[in-house]
Amino acid sequence: MNDAAYQQCIHPACEEKYPITDIRVSCGKCGGLLDIRYDWSKLPTPKNLNFFEHRWSTKGIGSDGRLDFSGVWRFRELMPFYRTEADIVTIGEGRTVLQQADLLAREIGVKAGKLMLQYEGLNPSGSFKDNGMAAAFTHARIVGAKRVACASTGNTSASLAMFASLAQMRGIVFIGSGRISFGKLSQALDYGALTLQIQGDFDACLRRIRQIAVDRPKMGIYLMNSVNPFRLEGQKSIMFRVLEAMDWRSPDWIIVPGGNLGNCSAFGKAFSELKELGLIQKIPRLAVINATGANTLNEVFTRQGVRWNNGQYDATVVQKLYAGMDESNYSPHTVASAIEISRPVNLPKALRALDVMNGVVREVSDEEILEHRALVARYGFGCEPASAASVAGLRKLLAEQVISPDESVVCILTGHELKDPNVTVKYHTGVDMKSVQDLAPRSEPHGKLSNPPVQVEDDLEAIIRAIGVEGI
Repeated sequence: MNDAAYQQCIHPACEEKYPITDIRVSCGKCGGLLDIRYDWSKLPTPKNLNFFEHRWSTKGIGSDGRLDFSGVWRFRELMPFYRTEADIVTIGEGRTVLQQADLLAREIGVKAGKLMLQYEGLNPSGSFKDNGMAAAFTHARIVGAKRVACASTGNTSASLAMFASLAQMRGIVFIGSGRISFGKLSQALDYGALTLQIQGDFDACLRRIRQIAVDRPKMGIYLMNSVNPFRLEGQKSIMFRVLEAMDWRSPDWIIVPGGNLGNCSAFGKAFSELKELGLIQKIPRLAVINATGANTLNEVFTRQGVRWNNGQYDATVVQKLYAGMDESNYSPHTVASAIEISRPVNLPKALRALDVMNGVVREVSDEEILEHRALVARYGFGCEPASAASVAGLRKLLAEQVISPDESVVCILTGHELKDPNVTVKYHTGVDMKSVQDLAPRSEPHGKLSNPPVQVEDDLEAIIRAIGVEGI
């Protein structure tokens, strides 16, 4: 099947092509990012999106059932880079939920029935990363990779370690010093990955892993970060599932947190291809939300006005920004560790996605992230801090009247609440669980929705008074 698939440089002035079987993370001619492209005229593409509905009821048995059990490979005709179904790696990823969030909508000023939360925390490793890893590990199997590696703020390492264990490959993860939550670190360790803690942030880790995987190919290490274009093929499926849950109708808006910018890049590619194939009529608008402490895309797009411009974007703005970071020894810092990235590798693809989807970019503070994380949880869905950036961004765009209360909005919740329990406990109790092992408050919680545990003596009447049912 893969004779109709190839890798291609994203820059219109280059568009150099490479076979699927090449192991690449950049164009050998100009250094640009790569896409996975398809000659759809050679492929059996569905005539409409209803084609995929029959795969929902699979029990995950046998070859077809095994693939249909995956919320990624259920849509395999829209990412047909593999040779045969035997190549495909899956652990049942992507069986996630699009939840109508009327209680949350009422709280932030959206009309009932118009706000949906796409909860990717239900993936096997607890984050959206599993969608991309299913595709990237499939390519790794095709090319015979034995060792796979990534730089990570946490979720990527957890997902890589899980899939490496499943695929019987050696997993290697680079994490920054003090830059990973215990919930995520525990997964990388438990799944058996070799975990290297580098003195530096995510950008330093990614720089080193690229030097090893790309500059020293004889080491045979396959790079699994989202600079790998196959990762983004799997992440396209998040949008396919959103459309499926909405009876194949596009919402007005998709809102997603922005870190390394793989998700928004994948979403733009998904909708561009669906439009090209005539499978949708409307492309939704896109909002990418940075944290204030890691706001590169907002600085470049919103403040500096850089646009995709058919691939001729003003790269000097980005170069000057990065040079300033180097000069000041800048390091990103935000409570939303999953998006604590200052040099997003997919920045050009994100600019393209914003062009395709008529998008906007905003940033939100750590305080806004924490309050909206607690708000999402109060109405039924716990999520990691980075996820809540999408909901905080929605409130900001409503206040600016960029989004109206009667438009349909899907906020992507990228990771499970238990990915970063330290942040949650500290919000509610004032306790830093990295150093304190009990829940007795050491400082006053300041969150508007803080819900600290009540310290009670081992006395029946005292317990009854604490419960608030005196006299019974």
